[in-house]
Amino acid sequence: MRVEHARMHAKHRGHEAMHAEMVLILIATLVVAQLLLVQWKQRHPRSYNMVTLFQMWVVPLYFTVKLHWWRFLVIWILFSAVTAFVTFRATRKPLVQTTPRLVYKWFLLIYKISYATGIVGYMAVMFTLFGLNLLFKIKPEDAMDFGISLLFYGLYYGVLERDFAEMCADYMASTIGFYSESGMPTKHLSDSVCAVCGQQIFVDVSEEGIIENTYRLSCNHVFHEFCIRGWCIVGKKQTCPYCKEKVDLKRMFSNPWERPHVMYGQLLDWLRYLVAWQPVIIGLVQGINYILGLE
Repeated sequence: MRVEHARMHAKHRGHEAMHAEMVLILIATLVVAQLLLVQWKQRHPRSYNMVTLFQMWVVPLYFTVKLHWWRFLVIWILFSAVTAFVTFRATRKPLVQTTPRLVYKWFLLIYKISYATGIVGYMAVMFTLFGLNLLFKIKPEDAMDFGISLLFYGLYYGVLERDFAEMCADYMASTIGFYSESGMPTKHLSDSVCAVCGQQIFVDVSEEGIIENTYRLSCNHVFHEFCIRGWCIVGKKQTCPYCKEKVDLKRMFSNPWERPHVMYGQLLDWLRYLVAWQPVIIGLVQGINYILGLE
């Protein structure tokens, strides 16, 4: 080990200027890429979201096959198959009445599983760092691998699920007619219809429902509680599906036990950049270094 370390130092001795140049290239590429991505997202959000979703879906598949992570590949295939079916249902016209709830139930299930998996993975990593794995006679490397694997599964499928859910939510709401991504809705919304699923609302806001409650936003539009929660948390929307007034998530999730779901969703939105674009940027930096003859 020491011999290899010495060889590495000997190989790179006198290359300080080259290494500094490589660091500058990395920083400059990161800054320029971030500016371009922000402009792309602001000016052409639909194409940005589609390309980002495609990259998050495909890039890990390349590393999975290359590194022989067969367990991940099996889970990826199962998730992709069911999600493809749900997405197909969500993009059909006319939209079947039961489809919106089917879509939100599937993505809410994945969201909860990813949330629980991420929490367990994080706890496993923390237990290993504090040496608590020794109480169960588990090797540190095995415990750390277990924790990091669960953490990766939870965060990756959490990010992927939210982007697919957002796309399906846009398609369904636009098909129903009470929502338009740009411009005015094609239908007038009455107080007895939920704009998310297009179905009748039978429970008054002031009443306690047997199956589910009805929720009124600050803009006075009412929805099935399950639908509006799916729209905001699973579908990543923070505006009213009809008038696009901003939704107060703190008011909607007044229960302190539900607040972490909002924070977890924000974390996933931040991680999607790392999952989708970071490998591309690093590959671009390596290409620039190769062209310039830097090692």
